[in-house]
Amino acid sequence: MEITDRTFPAALVALSGIEFPWDYNEKTEEPAPSNIDYEPYDEFDSAEETTDWIRSWTGNKELDGDAFRMFGQDGTGGIATLWLVRPGQPLVEQPVAFFGSEGEIGIVARSLGEFLWLLAGGVGPQEAVEFGSDSGVPHDELLAVARKYSGIEPRTPAEVLAAAREEFPSFNRTVESWCR
Repeated sequence: MEITDRTFPAALVALSGIEFPWDYNEKTEEPAPSNIDYEPYDEFDSAEETTDWIRSWTGNKELDGDAFRMFGQDGTGGIATLWLVRPGQPLVEQPVAFFGSEGEIGIVARSLGEFLWLLAGGVGPQEAVEFGSDSGVPHDELLAVARKYSGIEPRTPAEVLAAAREEFPSFNRTVESWCR
């Protein structure tokens, strides 16, 4: 069953109202630990924009964007997206993936609720893929959003990433198989 819903979930609406500060440490060439390089969208990208993106990212003109709902990006243009692989399940129950501007890829949460706890722990999608779960400092405003909208018990970034990688161990190989 194809998921056609393009309604922006309340949790993502709440995130779009938060400013994510970003600072780069020029000495270490890494982000400062209290920062999340994440720019939330106010709505999902259109189906056409999503198709253009996945075709451009993979070089595969046969793909369409139906399996994705893009909802944020990092400062380099890396994309945070829901990956619609659970037929019949609502958008908030779909896993969250990150596609970096330089080819980085990874599943960062099993659901939108778990993604909220990842952010609350100070880890954004790009940081999760590139640096893992120990890269952030908890963020009070994001903790409040996670408590209100996640619908699940609190999780640490380490728990979120471990569960996501355990459930979707072949995600990277799957995406690589799409590339031309």
